[in-house]
Amino acid sequence: MISRRKFSALLGATLITQSYKRCNTANPSQVGNKVISTWNNQNANKVAIAELVKGPQYLLDAIEKGINHVEADPNDTSVGYGGRPDREGFVTLDACIMDKEGSAGSVTYLENYVHAISVARKVMEETPHVILSGDGAAQFAAEMGFVQKDLMTEESRIAYRKWLEKAEYQPKINVERHDTIGMLALNVDGDLSGGCSTSGLAYKMRGRVGDSPVIGAGLYVDNKYGAAVATGLGELVLRQLSSFLVVELMRGGKSPQKACEEAVMRIVESTDISQAQVGLIAMDRSGNVGGYSIHSGFNYAVTDDNSSLLVEAPSYID
Repeated sequence: MISRRKFSALLGATLITQSYKRCNTANPSQVGNKVISTWNNQNANKVAIAELVKGPQYLLDAIEKGINHVEADPNDTSVGYGGRPDREGFVTLDACIMDKEGSAGSVTYLENYVHAISVARKVMEETPHVILSGDGAAQFAAEMGFVQKDLMTEESRIAYRKWLEKAEYQPKINVERHDTIGMLALNVDGDLSGGCSTSGLAYKMRGRVGDSPVIGAGLYVDNKYGAAVATGLGELVLRQLSSFLVVELMRGGKSPQKACEEAVMRIVESTDISQAQVGLIAMDRSGNVGGYSIHSGFNYAVTDDNSSLLVEAPSYID
């Protein structure tokens, strides 16, 4: 017998699919603007939509400003300002962005700059590289005119001091129901772009980098077929290149929902997932969306020109 929680998740995913089924045969220009993001980031989605309605040329601005909204929020303890530090007490940020042309930019291990996604965009647009890391990324951010800021808040300092009492490192599933902000956007021309930003696992080892800034792991965009982004335990996503896999499955004809499900199952089949969470979301260029996770509790926000909806993603383990 299926549980009430699982039934609700499946129903939500079904309603999303049915709601946008008409997009399968629509011309891209008839789809409208749409943004999806990991977790309950409906406010960030609305910021992104506000950019998209200015015109299709604002696609990357929508991604950047939508994610900026979360990076600047000290109450989100896994992204940007207020993000939890590593075990040495340093807040380090990872982010990447990818556009409709397949160009990409990324920063890893960035300290003292709130808007990692904006620095990543500058890497894409102003350098011949894809990834800048650590001190080099910080030097580049300064050269681009970004202003330094202490990323620790009083709340995060208190939490860190408390953690030091035992100094036990153990990632927890769905802590406070937020994590990496991953965002995908579709404009009225049917073009896709995406981005993600994170402060990584709380109290991680000094120098640890997760999946979020790695193209093909935390994020992948193929404008012909679709885009995907990941959240959760990055090590599992890195090993499977999960976002690239989702898009390749869509290229092979699977819906965004089925592609997310299969990509999660690749993780399930290859590792111990009893204490590990991964969530995937995807969108194709017709506006169809999907999401799936290992454990229940993962949700994602879907916003278009007229409405916003929070979807409880179906999962492998209830």
